[in-house]
Amino acid sequence: MIYHVTGKENWFNAVSMGYYEAASLPIEGFIHASHLEQIKGVLERYYTGRKDLLLLHIDESRLQAELKNEVSSSTNEVFPHIYGPLNIDAVVGVEEILQNP
Repeated sequence: MIYHVTGKENWFNAVSMGYYEAASLPIEGFIHASHLEQIKGVLERYYTGRKDLLLLHIDESRLQAELKNEVSSSTNEVFPHIYGPLNIDAVVGVEEILQNP
């Protein structure tokens, strides 16, 4: 299982379109994802104070796009990257993220 943090509006739009594309896809060529133990750090680095977030639970065996595990230069950790749109049926769970401000 891998995970992706997104805003509620982005996810609701994706469901209506039938696929999800993060803002990073056209810019960097992939959608950022995380392993379970990396989510806390991702939230602290990029999403502090946001109240509209969802955590997508992604079954990587269902992905239609290529998945690569690559080292992030900013943290020197290996993160999963999805090289293409995320097919909705690969998302097996969606959970609201509750953060302290």
